[in-house]
Amino acid sequence: MQNEEVLYSVANRVATITLNRPDKLNAWTAVMEKEVRSSMENAERDEDVRVIVLTGAGRGFCAGADMSLLSAVAEHGVVDRNSEDQKSGVQNREVQKREDQNREAALRDGVPLDFQKRYSYFPAIGKPVIAAINGPVVGLGLVITLYCDLRLASDAARFSTTFARRGLVAEYGMAWMLPRIVGIANALDLLFSARTIDAAEALRIGLVNRILPQESFLEKVHEYARELASTVSPRSLRIIKRQVYEAMFQPLSEAFDVSVNEMMASFKTEDFKEGVAHFVEKRAPAFTGR
Repeated sequence: MQNEEVLYSVANRVATITLNRPDKLNAWTAVMEKEVRSSMENAERDEDVRVIVLTGAGRGFCAGADMSLLSAVAEHGVVDRNSEDQKSGVQNREVQKREDQNREAALRDGVPLDFQKRYSYFPAIGKPVIAAINGPVVGLGLVITLYCDLRLASDAARFSTTFARRGLVAEYGMAWMLPRIVGIANALDLLFSARTIDAAEALRIGLVNRILPQESFLEKVHEYARELASTVSPRSLRIIKRQVYEAMFQPLSEAFDVSVNEMMASFKTEDFKEGVAHFVEKRAPAFTGR
């Protein structure tokens, strides 16, 4: 893939998407937004990919929206029509057409509207998406990680919502996602104060799943990703992920019935047969995803 601001690679059934503006702490731009989405879609289509890792180049994950864009908004009240971000397609017809096409395709596949928005499409990807938070992550960068399935943090990572200190508000569904991850009181603390917290506090409140040492961070992240890619059924991952996100909108009775139906369907799959066979034969699994 030929990208300007994102790196994409695949190894051992793990696709790694790297935000690649290290001199700007990977500040988010429209080009980056477009390339991340394209990379995610490519990883979704690739049958050799079973797990996706999203990380940042250099010493940070993402410093939020590029300040040049925010400065233009502050000065003019709207995004500068001559800015590079505007030229590359932020909120213009090309982006709207793309979103409409994605929405139509998602509707055909039965994906809820909630997971078809600008950044909320990660939960609709049928493969685990892991945020590998290698350093500071603030504002929009933090929003992006909330839509990932898992968040693994370096012990050098730092986190801030930052919006209230810029005269802004919780954006892109953050007020919905953050409380579901850390609880209402913790979410309001982070949003009200916009203070910076370290990895240890992020782990304590449930914002991240685990902390890994900075010196071996990506190695440990990929070790975990490879374990998912090689030891569990990709079909199981896909169905479980869908169950969990859709259950957020379902009463218990509906989620219960869905689980019964999905379990019955699982009994008929190749992966179920392989799951039993490799356990009985005491060998490594060879799941196909079917």
